[in-house]
Amino acid sequence: MFVMIDRYSREEMAKIWTLESKFNYYLQVELGVCDAYAQVGTISKEIAKQIRENAKFNIERIDEIEREVKHDVIAFLTCVNESLGDLGRYVHMGMTSSDVIDTAFAMQIQDSGKIILQDLNNIIATLKKLANEHKTTLCIGRSHGIHAEVMTFGVKLCNWIDILERQKDNFTHALEQIRVGQISGPVGTYSNISPEIENIACSNLGLKPARVSTQIIARDYHAYFMQSLALIASVIEQFATEIRHLQRTEVLELEEGFSKGQKGSSAMPHKKNPVLSENLCGLARVVRANSYAAMENIALWHERDISHSSAERIIFPDSLTLVDFMLNRFNNIMENIVVHKDNMLNHTNEFGGIVYSQKALLTLVSKGLTREDAYKIVQKNALDAFQNHTNFKKNLEQDEEVLKYLSKDEIENIFNPQDFLKNINKIYDRVL
Repeated sequence: MFVMIDRYSREEMAKIWTLESKFNYYLQVELGVCDAYAQVGTISKEIAKQIRENAKFNIERIDEIEREVKHDVIAFLTCVNESLGDLGRYVHMGMTSSDVIDTAFAMQIQDSGKIILQDLNNIIATLKKLANEHKTTLCIGRSHGIHAEVMTFGVKLCNWIDILERQKDNFTHALEQIRVGQISGPVGTYSNISPEIENIACSNLGLKPARVSTQIIARDYHAYFMQSLALIASVIEQFATEIRHLQRTEVLELEEGFSKGQKGSSAMPHKKNPVLSENLCGLARVVRANSYAAMENIALWHERDISHSSAERIIFPDSLTLVDFMLNRFNNIMENIVVHKDNMLNHTNEFGGIVYSQKALLTLVSKGLTREDAYKIVQKNALDAFQNHTNFKKNLEQDEEVLKYLSKDEIENIFNPQDFLKNINKIYDRVL
């Protein structure tokens, strides 16, 4: 299992996926079933209590037994039964290995999901704080990577918040979908165990019984959940890519925080690189690849095989740990982001405010010109500014065709950035 943790990520996620933790979840499932048997009167409550008090396992002993029996659940059960003596005959009654494995797996996923949800809440709160701070911070919007029109950095952040809240909703739904366990015996027919035991045990473990289980829980549940993780990773990559573009030297509107003593290059002392954002982009590729493996796990032979098991032992702990890491790292980036307001503003005024071209076009149309004629006039002046490094505003002020329709004051009004902000509150009302 690959586990990646740095000082910005929490260790709770990694702990859920340790070998010790896995067998502890197994034990909780077995104890939950014993309690259910006690509740319906199959065994006494005193016996269930004694089992709960005395049942234990040891990793080294499980490994020793598994080397002989070549079956991890049997090794686990043998080890637990050694701690129970005669009480061991009440453990695993009517169950099959996958009852333990898949139900415990569901519990691991639920506990991991709670951490991811908290991570999402943290980063959404950080972005909302930044969005309020930069509600009127003018910046340039870009399409195709080219300057388009004036907007605000706060609106850009509102878009990120909207996306993350949507992914939180998706993830919450996927987490609820996969909140299913099974205690249904071989091929899921309850041949030696009652559905009532399953209902009670799953309820006590915080799960819902699967409507149908074929000795395993159907893997489309798991693929859907992994897709939700891949979406979270992908939108984090989207934001990280934006930061990387905006930190380019010729842009320099945003910068990742650069701590005292930090160095950006072994050769070039001036370098400050967006390495954290680049790291996030790389990790997103791993999470997406893992989601593809989860899709491959859906097609199993008949009622079950274990071709999915080997992949899941890697992709689930890896993806959940990585997404936890990514969300914490992205939150850290945004808490320490450097916003160069002056550069943002300067870029809106490049080439003499070339990005006000649509306002110029619409103003001329309002004076009676056809859209085609107005477009030609504005485009001629805009391209001259762009290609010859002249000034778009001055070009308009000196164009005889423009002056036939617009006064100097009317031209001046075209370049009022506040006109672009008149509906900002509508966007903020929807998001914040």
